[in-house]
Amino acid sequence: MTERITAVKAPAILILGAGLAGLGAAQHLAQAGVGVTLIEARDRIGGRSWTSHLWPDLPLDMGASWLHGITGNPLTAIADAIGAARTPTTYAKSVTYDETGGRIGYPAMVRQAMALIKAARKRARTLPQDISLQQAVEASPEWAGLAARDRRILRLAINTRIEHEYSGDWSRLSAWNFDDGGDFPGGDVVFNRGYGPLVDHMARGLDIRLGEVVQAVAPVQGGVLVTTNRGRHQAGRVIVTLPLGVLKSGQPRFASPLGQARQQAIDGLEMGLLNKCWLRFDRVFWPADLDWIDYLAPEPGLWGDWLNAAPSTGQPVLVGFNAAAMAERIEGLDDRATTASAMQALRAMFGTAIPDPVASQITRWRQDPFARGAYSFNAVGTSAQSRRALFGPDWAGRLLFAGEATSHDHPGTAHGALITGIAAAVAALAQPATMP
Repeated sequence: MTERITAVKAPAILILGAGLAGLGAAQHLAQAGVGVTLIEARDRIGGRSWTSHLWPDLPLDMGASWLHGITGNPLTAIADAIGAARTPTTYAKSVTYDETGGRIGYPAMVRQAMALIKAARKRARTLPQDISLQQAVEASPEWAGLAARDRRILRLAINTRIEHEYSGDWSRLSAWNFDDGGDFPGGDVVFNRGYGPLVDHMARGLDIRLGEVVQAVAPVQGGVLVTTNRGRHQAGRVIVTLPLGVLKSGQPRFASPLGQARQQAIDGLEMGLLNKCWLRFDRVFWPADLDWIDYLAPEPGLWGDWLNAAPSTGQPVLVGFNAAAMAERIEGLDDRATTASAMQALRAMFGTAIPDPVASQITRWRQDPFARGAYSFNAVGTSAQSRRALFGPDWAGRLLFAGEATSHDHPGTAHGALITGIAAAVAALAQPATMP
């Protein structure tokens, strides 16, 4: 059987990955009149912006959920254009329980934790080389002076406000640079019907090839050859928007070495983990006027963060989160065991009389071969400069990169992915490549 080779009309650009970065790039190129095709390994679009419709009456975001900062955010314009309903969330509306169901004066402890971290990082920056956030905190005199229970509470603050935010364990996060990047102002919102409508809107009219797993990418005369499980595609340029976890796995294979700085960035940055457990109940038994419920578990990081999703979904739904090392552990459990673990935490907070869930949905992003994690974080020795090195052209401009891991301003976010996708498209248009 002769292997199929596809060449779209010149000047042609192929995009690997149909997540927000790939869709944003393709949309920009298509509007400029450039022939563009997206190659997507999954049988769906959106990548890590995935809205599940397992429950037909209740779409749920299994990956990206929030619009972080609504003022000036490019995703706000898309949401406004399609009339996507949104619900604000804020940590100002939160409560924290311990394993006995008692309430903790958590806001004061969060402020103490942030002050301790600030002082510890200031000392760490006087060192000749970067260290982990854990090393910086545990070496501080403030930490040494805390009682055991106060350390547990402070550790919960680090887990929920930093590990959940950046997806990396404090033993891996850079003390110098874990929070490199900026935020849009205006607060945070979640989409009532999920990211799906935005993704579908961005994909309209685009040529997207689903179910094609990229195996190899090679420079050829005048362009790039992409080999997939279904054939070969040849074009003048390729924009790679694959997740960092996939790039770190060695797949696809790049037939010619990438630039040294880019390869160092791939090797140095790490792919973190944040997983969700959506639980649907027959009634609301938790404080309905709050957004966030935090849990001081006997084990650090176990079900530390819960979102009250009833305001955004209109249904009695909670979503529990695990991040970093605890997420790695919980991901090894099956659905039944994961749900049982989550319910043990909820019953510790709200009593044994609360009902069992009527249904659940659970993510395992590390096991996903087309993600291999949730989103990237700055590990020890990396910074925004690492992300700058990951973004941009290679192979004399024929190969470009985009995606949240390449965003030095907004890493780990959906809007960061979109912004870099558009930027890569602009760069590709600046120097048109000819077809071979």
